[in-house]
Amino acid sequence: MGFKRVLVKFSGEALAGQEGYGIDTQILNYISQEIKSLVDADIEVGIVIGGGNIVRGVTAAKDGIIRRTSGDYMGMLATVINAVAMQEACEHVGLRVRVQTAIKMEQIAEPYIQRRAVRHLEKGRVVIFAAGTGNPFFTTDTAATLRAVEIDAEVIIKATKVNGIYDKDPKKYPDAIKLDRITYDQAMQDHIKVMDDTSIALAKDNALPIIVCDMFQSGNLLEIIKGDLTHCSIVK
Repeated sequence: MGFKRVLVKFSGEALAGQEGYGIDTQILNYISQEIKSLVDADIEVGIVIGGGNIVRGVTAAKDGIIRRTSGDYMGMLATVINAVAMQEACEHVGLRVRVQTAIKMEQIAEPYIQRRAVRHLEKGRVVIFAAGTGNPFFTTDTAATLRAVEIDAEVIIKATKVNGIYDKDPKKYPDAIKLDRITYDQAMQDHIKVMDDTSIALAKDNALPIIVCDMFQSGNLLEIIKGDLTHCSIVK
């Protein structure tokens, strides 16, 4: 099998379903079943979820009424809401889960402690990392890459709504070309939006592969773990 410990990054928007906002519990249930398939295969799983289905810092601050720093902290809190929801969904299907937050809120979750997170993973628990890095001006993509490096994950899987990386938005351009494999430097070019440049640079510095896949293709995560990269793209 290809990987033993992975970090999966989900966008907050994906949790919203057709409504475009909030949390769709059916999608939560679907994701929890996909995560369960990994745990059942003895894979150690860390998760990071964005908060865009509730609030995005950049968007909240766009008209100047809310400062960017406050907007980003609002976004971090949104990721905690999503993490708690995901914890509930995963526990509903029988998984053991811990949420760790970069901002202390002990009534809700554990504070992020790297050694404790690794110990949870070694015991077969899913660990959901919330509140980003705990700092404004950093995206959840960067938080996901940072946590992946800290826990010694072998790969970060970015689960999106498309089946890989394209040279341009495939939803807008029918002639978009799928790129099965690109380098970190290619991924940092302006016209290829894989993750933000900070997260890609961090992945490059630590030789951490990034796999982009369609989260709504059932069984895709497990196939990737097994080494089948047919329905995804990889940055390496």
